[in-house]
Amino acid sequence: PCAPGSRHGRDPKLGRRGMSATAIPAPESPTRRAIRRFLRHRLAVFGLVIVLAFILIAILAPVIAPHDPLQTSWSRIRKPPSWDFWMGTDENGRDVLSRVIWGARASMMAGVVSVMGALILGVPLGLLAGLAGGWVDAVISRIADAMLSVPFLILAIALAAFLGPALENAMLAIAITASPVFARLSRGMALDAKATDWIEAARALGNPAWRTAFVHVLPNIIPPLLVQATLAIAEAIIAEAALSFLGLGMQPPNPSCGSMLNSSQRFLTQAPWLSIFPGVTIMVVVLAFNLMGDGLRDVLDPKGAKE
Repeated sequence: PCAPGSRHGRDPKLGRRGMSATAIPAPESPTRRAIRRFLRHRLAVFGLVIVLAFILIAILAPVIAPHDPLQTSWSRIRKPPSWDFWMGTDENGRDVLSRVIWGARASMMAGVVSVMGALILGVPLGLLAGLAGGWVDAVISRIADAMLSVPFLILAIALAAFLGPALENAMLAIAITASPVFARLSRGMALDAKATDWIEAARALGNPAWRTAFVHVLPNIIPPLLVQATLAIAEAIIAEAALSFLGLGMQPPNPSCGSMLNSSQRFLTQAPWLSIFPGVTIMVVVLAFNLMGDGLRDVLDPKGAKE
């Protein structure tokens, strides 16, 4: 017999065609592939960094705020930005930087809590409509269509005015207003999954409807729901600022970017920093969420994702 290393021999580590089995790379997991694609999306990474920075600011607001956001002083009314007060002071002598930090915390909390509430309200109704069909689907779809026919901000203002001026009521109004979008998305994905073989197999095995919805359908629609939730947070932050601007959200003297814009409109020429810094804060955080949502959509969309 030929020696293992000879021309006519065959190395046991080689395959039939002389290729090493270790030369074939292991398949990349979907999670690692999605992370790699996301990291290649520079704008999305930039948005993620800004969002993480705002989340950190919101969590550490009691620590990093240089002054008490509610402390007034008649000796420092409408002072311009300086080394002591980086963003100046407002009409009551309160530090604008501290109020912006706490206002960003309120905006982030309102955006995240409102969207979580919209998910809790909309996703189960959408799954029920898509999987049940018939009159259940017709009723839920018509209610969702009726709510979507009204502009988002107008409906949120109407609900917040009905519930009363408070941040909690504003978050509830935003959650109810945003829920039809998630209901429609969940219904469409459920209808697509309903026609697949694996849903028919799950039903044939005797799985109840709730198990089919939450165990077999819901995990497969998480990527589009995640993208929509990221974009909805930006819209919810704008809605919270608008409601606070109108006096239906965070109530004075508690800081909110929207209420700060409302109180600063009387001093646009004398103290423009009172409106510039809260407005820029809202703009930056909303832009960051939109950039991150666009990146997630490009990464998680199996049809539009590119290597």
